[in-house]
Amino acid sequence: MKVCHLTSVHKSTDVRIFYKECCSLSKAGYKVYLISPNVIDEILENVSIVGIKTYNNRLLRMTKTVWNVYKKAKIIDAKIYHIHDPELLVIGLLLKARGKVVIYDSHEDLPRQILDKPWINPLLRRLISKLTEYVENFISRRYNAIVAATPTIKNRFVRINPNTVNINNYPIINVNNSMFPWNERKNEICYIGGIFKKRGIVELVEALEYLPDNIKLNLAGNFSPTELKGELIKKKGWNKVIELGFVGREKINEILAYSKIGIVTLHPTESYLDSLPVKMFEYMSAGIPVIASDFLLWKSLIEENNLGICVDPLDPKAIAEAILYLFKNEKSMEQMGINGRKAVQEKYNWNNEENKLLKLYKSLE
Repeated sequence: MKVCHLTSVHKSTDVRIFYKECCSLSKAGYKVYLISPNVIDEILENVSIVGIKTYNNRLLRMTKTVWNVYKKAKIIDAKIYHIHDPELLVIGLLLKARGKVVIYDSHEDLPRQILDKPWINPLLRRLISKLTEYVENFISRRYNAIVAATPTIKNRFVRINPNTVNINNYPIINVNNSMFPWNERKNEICYIGGIFKKRGIVELVEALEYLPDNIKLNLAGNFSPTELKGELIKKKGWNKVIELGFVGREKINEILAYSKIGIVTLHPTESYLDSLPVKMFEYMSAGIPVIASDFLLWKSLIEENNLGICVDPLDPKAIAEAILYLFKNEKSMEQMGINGRKAVQEKYNWNNEENKLLKLYKSLE
């Protein structure tokens, strides 16, 4: 059976869309297509990648690119279409009108995210958020199914569309098959992912000021905006940063293999409080403890299972104290890493989520 995943924003090798969902469906016997921006047509991991032209201008992307996606989707003529971006919701209705089965994959709680968007006038954010939620709900109600990336997102959509399934973005457990020997790891911590102020990078660099010189931070990702790097370089803690830039999966695995702590101290914004960042579980999968924000959801996961320490993400000194505590209690730090890895292998992994995805598709055939 032909199934087609659609995105006008994400890369064709996006981990959730391609390596998890598309590859899982392909292995299960579906003929899988993925429409994605600015790539050549090719077959990768038995998935047919179909490229479309996109634009840097947001308005053009949300009009011309979206229309290009729809034209390609019609040509493919699949039975099931799986939409990954809110800006594609309208073409989902057009595909429904053609008798197709349509799924909406909600990666984030968009209305809550809008409240934190710096490029939207603060006076208009709440109004735009409410309008966005109304439109998203109106269209999602008419789809065959909703896939929610977190339990919180599921709780929102299940009231609109009863056929809503929570498929978490947990790691693929075969990415890190072996755990690097603890005594061969370095006195280094790591942060991997997009580098934004609201993801706690300023407080993390400031926390480095309170740490001894032999503890370094492996920083992997792109700065947004790019000017943020210039602001951080001026801080005293920057001389303890090993800046790696944007790196691929192989390099990420290498960083995780020799680091001792993973940092995920996101700010307490509405869109983060109930999120489940994939980097948190990747740290756990690599066998390293996590220092995370003290959100209620995260505390119940991390501290109750002895996987790391939760701190006030806005307090650089508290972040530094947590790092120092772990380095002074090496055995506890190692045990937290072992606990985290065991939790991922048994529960927080893609294998379990894959079963839910395949069950949903089977019900829609």
